[in-house]
Amino acid sequence: MTGRVCLITGANSGIGKETALALAKMDATLILVCRDAVKGKAVIQEIEATSGNKKLNLMLADMSSVQSIRALAKQILEKYPKVHVLVNNAGSVFSERLTSKDGFEMTFALNHLGYFLLTQLLLDRIKESAPSRIVSVASEAQQAGRINFEDLQSEKSFSGFTAYGTSKLMNVLFTYELDRRLNRSGSSGVTANAMHPGGVATNFAANTSGLFTFFWKLITPFLLTPAQGAETVIYLASSPEVEGISGKYFIKKKPARSVAVSYDEAVAKRLWEVSEKLTGDQI
Repeated sequence: MTGRVCLITGANSGIGKETALALAKMDATLILVCRDAVKGKAVIQEIEATSGNKKLNLMLADMSSVQSIRALAKQILEKYPKVHVLVNNAGSVFSERLTSKDGFEMTFALNHLGYFLLTQLLLDRIKESAPSRIVSVASEAQQAGRINFEDLQSEKSFSGFTAYGTSKLMNVLFTYELDRRLNRSGSSGVTANAMHPGGVATNFAANTSGLFTFFWKLITPFLLTPAQGAETVIYLASSPEVEGISGKYFIKKKPARSVAVSYDEAVAKRLWEVSEKLTGDQI
């Protein structure tokens, strides 16, 4: 990965951190996007010490905020003439309905709009850097997802797990639609894939309380380590085996079927247009 510029959101812990460490060991140039400066600096120091790679740059952003994502993208575009790999990873689950700075339901804002907007803002640069790759961390929680365009932000009814599953389904719909827009008329040199990391013991449930938190603590000892959960992300970001493969959903480094609605092009197109309007109107 020498000479390849790789951007990872949510890089200070869990899957993001392990992905960053693995790519650093491959000699990639890394942009690590974190929300917390102290945690971000600590992970930079740790990865540098472990990998010996000094080509690490910390950038701060709130991936649930349209303004913050726009500022992040501006900073990246000003500093990096090439972006070869984008790993959309930052996300969380919430046991209560919260809203972002823009007034969007937090799960929708962070887990879906964050992926969508950052990718859109960097897409021309990613195209110019081809061959390049976009990897979005989704989940088999998509099985619980429901796309209701009359209540995309769970204003009428909120369930933390359903909202999370819906956001992960949106990640897959977004990936497939992105691939169609990039490659339908011929290869653009940019691949877009989504993946399921497995059940991973991370701080994923840090924003929950009550029974959800209790259940998470109960099952954590039986889950994959972050390093195991990151294996497919690292594979999609770096392996020559998937060069040119796009518009797929991967589990354990193999293409897999996602839920039926994820293949509905009309749903994906409408979600794209709604997301574009929401993020485009928020300056």
